[in-house]
Amino acid sequence: MDTLTVKSKYNLDAVKAKKEEIESEMSTGHLTGSNMSALSIELTHYSTLFSYITQLYKQLDILEQAQSLIASETDQELIALAQKDIASSTQEIGRIEAQILDIEIERQFKDPDDEKPAIMEIRAGAGGEEAALFAAELYRMYTLFSKNKGWAVEVIDMSLSENGGYKEIIAHIQGKNVFKSLKYESGVHRVQRVPVTESSGRIHTSTASVAILPEAKDVDVQINPEDLRIDVMRASGAGGQNVNRTDSAVRITHLPSGIVVSCQETKHQDQNKVKAMNILRARLYEKQKMEADQARADMRSSQIGSANRSEKIRTFNFPQNRITDHRVKKSWFNLEEVLNGNLDEILSTVKDMIQKGQVAIGDDYDE
Repeated sequence: MDTLTVKSKYNLDAVKAKKEEIESEMSTGHLTGSNMSALSIELTHYSTLFSYITQLYKQLDILEQAQSLIASETDQELIALAQKDIASSTQEIGRIEAQILDIEIERQFKDPDDEKPAIMEIRAGAGGEEAALFAAELYRMYTLFSKNKGWAVEVIDMSLSENGGYKEIIAHIQGKNVFKSLKYESGVHRVQRVPVTESSGRIHTSTASVAILPEAKDVDVQINPEDLRIDVMRASGAGGQNVNRTDSAVRITHLPSGIVVSCQETKHQDQNKVKAMNILRARLYEKQKMEADQARADMRSSQIGSANRSEKIRTFNFPQNRITDHRVKKSWFNLEEVLNGNLDEILSTVKDMIQKGQVAIGDDYDE
């Protein structure tokens, strides 16, 4: 290993200077809360980076000394000890470089929306009733995962199918780092299995789409009241307590964009209006981001392919007990566990492989 080449790759003096510059700026006492928060994040990054590079330089020095000893020494016992030092230092250098890479990737892919709650939209796609049942299973999966994380899930709007599936369901998920954890779930999910209604035992393929949107506040997106058409109507449902006898359901149309949202989940019109506005803000915010973030197109293409949610990202194959993520060309064989909310391994693997560039957008991966 060429230690000089490795040292030139990680400029310790430059990182130290940047860290001290941020420390000096934070000590002035003339910063707003938001500026102080941003600088604090920067300081944490550079302090961690400085610590890692310092450790790296120490191991490189040990490696250099061991290499010099071997080049000049004839005592076989000392040479053997030096070789052990080289092996140990080389392993430690690799570990530290991996840690540096991880924090640099985390910094590169950090999204200002990562810490926000999210709006989750799941819609049945091709496959009729089977697709609606699959949409319900996906909703249950994400709900169980959210509960394991201590997040709160609240349904905003839904449309039931004849057999209890969801033609569409929209929910608000609130908790720590919700959007960061789920943002790579946007796209089309596919199921392959024999439907309960299938008498001949043939495997059918159905789909459901998932959209994960960061919750948007008034400060994130400005909505002109004059651009809205708000309609109220009687809630619809399967009957009984699901149907209100008052005009509590709300449908909001954003005239400039043509986006239409609705909510009928409570018996109170005002509450339904607030929830519908949350959906509208999230969709408008996402639209603005996708229009404004062309400079970050490579990042977004990694998240949701070509910014098109019609892209198939994952297949749930029941006969093979297999879940395949097509973006990272990897399969897991614990389908029931995943449907019961055990998503950590999949989400972590997909995030890491996407962020490290090990993706093949658009490629099929069917075993």
